[in-house]
Amino acid sequence: MAHILSFVSSLAYFALLGLSSADPPYVNNRTYEYIVVGSGPGGGPLAANLARAGHSVLLFEAGDDQTENLNVSQWNPDDVDWNKIAETTGDESWSAANMRKYLVRLEKAHYNSSHVHGHDGWLDTTMLDSGYAGFQDARELTTLAALAAGYKTSDTTSLLTRDMNGNQTNRDNLIGPFGGVSHINPNGRRSSPGYYVRDTVAENKYPLTLSLDTLATKIIFKSSGTAPRKKAAGIEYIQGKSLYSADPRSNASVTGKPGKVYASREVIISGGAFNTPQLLLLSGIGPRKQLEKFKIPVIADLPGVGQQVADNYEAGILSLARREVNVGQNIFPNFFKSSVGKIRDIYMWCGNFAFEGFWPGFPNIPEKNFTGDYGPREYECALVHMNPRSQAGTIELQSTNPRDVPAINLNFFKDGADEDLTAIHEGVELVRSWLSKVNASEANSLAPFEEMHPCEGTIGKQNCTAAAQKTYIKEQAYSHHASSSARIGADDDRYAVLDSDFKVRKVAGLRIVDASSFPKVPGGFPVLPTMMISEKATEVILQGLADEE
Repeated sequence: MAHILSFVSSLAYFALLGLSSADPPYVNNRTYEYIVVGSGPGGGPLAANLARAGHSVLLFEAGDDQTENLNVSQWNPDDVDWNKIAETTGDESWSAANMRKYLVRLEKAHYNSSHVHGHDGWLDTTMLDSGYAGFQDARELTTLAALAAGYKTSDTTSLLTRDMNGNQTNRDNLIGPFGGVSHINPNGRRSSPGYYVRDTVAENKYPLTLSLDTLATKIIFKSSGTAPRKKAAGIEYIQGKSLYSADPRSNASVTGKPGKVYASREVIISGGAFNTPQLLLLSGIGPRKQLEKFKIPVIADLPGVGQQVADNYEAGILSLARREVNVGQNIFPNFFKSSVGKIRDIYMWCGNFAFEGFWPGFPNIPEKNFTGDYGPREYECALVHMNPRSQAGTIELQSTNPRDVPAINLNFFKDGADEDLTAIHEGVELVRSWLSKVNASEANSLAPFEEMHPCEGTIGKQNCTAAAQKTYIKEQAYSHHASSSARIGADDDRYAVLDSDFKVRKVAGLRIVDASSFPKVPGGFPVLPTMMISEKATEVILQGLADEE
């Protein structure tokens, strides 16, 4: 398989969840009950849910149709992630036990499990094939991984059908191989928030208006009666293709068509960890000092906007087998608890691929030019270090032009670097331990493996120091799971941008529902957790309307 690439600079462009490709509708000066900005895993389902509940919704998406670029595996975060939000806010509705119902509500599971799952939701889920049954190489490597986790050879088959989205007792400490879950249906159709929005629009019976190629530039506020807080009343926008400069197709000479649109109830921002704080800042919500620097009138002085940004660390161990690795297109997930982790803290997935992290020139050169894979002998376990100790990233304005990208500094390893690097290094050593046990004396053996990184040489015979490997990992670590740039928090936390109902503090009529709202990165990948909070936000909003009646 070719290199699988990861990067930060892509911003919202590569987060687009595909929708219909029609020209943007005429929405200027119109009023909807709700305006949702961003069609990703937070905004897309929320907009569709509100429309299906009978409320008029306008959904803005700065990008175009990218449906076919999405095929993301997903899984539930650790229980402690949810329970920590409940503890911090004092809102028990965030407990892991309660949050489980939102997973059940949104999913349409097509696999058997001993755990409770949903079968009537909008998100199709299927169990991935580990290759164990059909490929001897997959069988050997997954068995060695099981042994390394303390299981028996005979346990491997059952381990590879373990449900990573199950609600097992003590699930936060379950390690070793699991069955992977992907959001596709049994016929191979990808399932995503984009398809859910597309289907909602196509049914032509719900009041959902979708406007692609529409970049929100500012939140409109108005006085809210005698209350001191201002109320979000609408959105200023420009319409046109590839207006945001993170899009490689963007052309500054294409100015777009400006407009304004209004919300009678609420404005909901779901632009993601980078673009949500950018839009808040452009609209006068954020740290006073930064707003005054750009002469932006202060609507709400919220020091936490764009601050304390969190992200997982990703790395990997890449090697070349003696011969072609025959595992098909299959991968298997594996969890590991390092010596410095309170719960399992390393998630990895292994297969015939190469993860190289940041690639020079990407994404500004065509994909067809990426020919630097290592061929059929490559075998990698890519690692995600969950809940890193450093949460010091910043998202700040570079200008007042909404088409410009913000200044992003994730400040990797600023705090707790030694412990985090130890965890990743131990994950690498775990993989190395089972690859070294492949019997090189057998005919047609995969062994010996020649490691490409982080320690070059024949596995089992290298002499790299732990310090040298940690240096390599620190320099090469990457990720694309940024969160927490407008986070939920306690009332006495000056950096808490949101309350537990997703409401932006110090203003009215404005919520944020996306990965930026998490206090820290939820588990290995934030996609499914963000879909879950979208379901929770739907419930919160609709219950609020019911309480008003």
